[in-house]
Amino acid sequence: MENFDHFIDGKIVKSTSGNRQDVFNPSLGAVSGSVALASISEVDAAVENAKNTWETWRHTSPLARARIMNKFLNILNERKRELAELISLQHGKTILDAEGEVVRGIESVEFACAAPHILKGEFTDNVSTAMDMYSMRKPLGVTAAITPFNFPVMVPLWMIALSTAAGNCVVWKPSERDPAAPQRIAEYMIEAGFPAGVLNIVNGDKVSVDRLTEHPDIQAVSFVGSTPIAKYVYDRSHQHNKRCQAMGGAKNHMVIMPDADIENTANALLGAAYGSAGERCMAISVGVCVGEGTADKLIAALKPKIAALKINHSLDEKADYGPLVTKQHLEKVIGYIDMAEKEGGDIIIDGRGFKMQDAKYADGYFLGPTLIDNVTANMVSYKEEIFGPTLQIMRVDNLEQAMALVTDHEYGNGCSIFTENGAAARQFSDNVEVGMVGVNVPIPVPMAFHTFGGWKNSAFNEHNQHGMEGIRFYTKVKTVTTRWKGGVGAEFSIPTLS
Repeated sequence: MENFDHFIDGKIVKSTSGNRQDVFNPSLGAVSGSVALASISEVDAAVENAKNTWETWRHTSPLARARIMNKFLNILNERKRELAELISLQHGKTILDAEGEVVRGIESVEFACAAPHILKGEFTDNVSTAMDMYSMRKPLGVTAAITPFNFPVMVPLWMIALSTAAGNCVVWKPSERDPAAPQRIAEYMIEAGFPAGVLNIVNGDKVSVDRLTEHPDIQAVSFVGSTPIAKYVYDRSHQHNKRCQAMGGAKNHMVIMPDADIENTANALLGAAYGSAGERCMAISVGVCVGEGTADKLIAALKPKIAALKINHSLDEKADYGPLVTKQHLEKVIGYIDMAEKEGGDIIIDGRGFKMQDAKYADGYFLGPTLIDNVTANMVSYKEEIFGPTLQIMRVDNLEQAMALVTDHEYGNGCSIFTENGAAARQFSDNVEVGMVGVNVPIPVPMAFHTFGGWKNSAFNEHNQHGMEGIRFYTKVKTVTTRWKGGVGAEFSIPTLS
């Protein structure tokens, strides 16, 4: 049993709130430790420490910050497996999937190592006689990171790497479901040479979220989670005059055209739908088949592949996916399958009766893969995010109907099209109302030097995550106009560039 407390001023700080919550091993369905839930005063202490640290960190040169970031990068690369094991034991995703998450997080740290370049401003000489103009990107101060259970390393590194590289300090509230990896990241940063207080961690619940979104010394809030909470965090942050990027839920579609290579499409859809037990905001949970024949061929290709999926404990390197994160979430996903059946969906493969053969894992939060055909747009199970190993199949007559389904859905995170027709792919990519699009790519998560963000009810934000959008979010621009010329008389009209 391991207890997780807060990480403030470079060290673990025992919580004084008196409130704790159990942490589980989802493969075993058993308690593995506990995590502290911070009080308002503990959040305030973390913010105060970060604010004091910022007074020095803000004046550290971008090159010096980048050199420390590069040492942090090396540590992360050396200890990918260690972080992955911590993720697997508390989240439940397979060890190889967890390693992939760590690698995608490391890419954001690599991008942040370019701080001396990406923080450069603009300069124009002689905008008027003897007058020059230049801009500078300045840090905001203390920023907050509120991160989800399903990516306890990747998503936080999106936020922490760019915010600290830009000269800010961060107070991080990770998910209370998997606090081990976040604590290890904080320790790695101290080892790399970041000053104590550049990153502080407060574990907690709604009390911590509310305090971070209202605290007068927090300048910006980054959030990833469900849509209702994203909207809440966004509105509350704005009420207290803070910048906010809040990423919410999703219902991601894959459109399969009649000319698509069915074998390749089925393989891509298999991993996109069932990988990580479907607990990804970019998971493909709906396959939209253009033409009855396309749907029939796809289902025929999927059935043996789904039947062959290996479901096991999270440290099994041969497992395709592991358990869901909690018993409550398992029951919620089963409820959605029940709902889809009552709404008229055809359950082609039913994962509700799945049982682990190894008695050691009999109490784990496992669910078999589910495939549901003949889903329609009026079904609640289609409208809402299931977030489990469940794939719904819809049938439409043409590309226009498929695009309308994707565009009309309240979520607009990601989508993809599988086709050999370049004109169809271009029409889809150009016109569908979704923030991230894949062409023959099932999960179109952008690289760290581009930007991540959805549309509609999938995101509430001024700027997207990572890439140059992230730099813009974590900095403010100061523009300086200079003139070195004597003998200028009084000027009463607005300056012009004549």
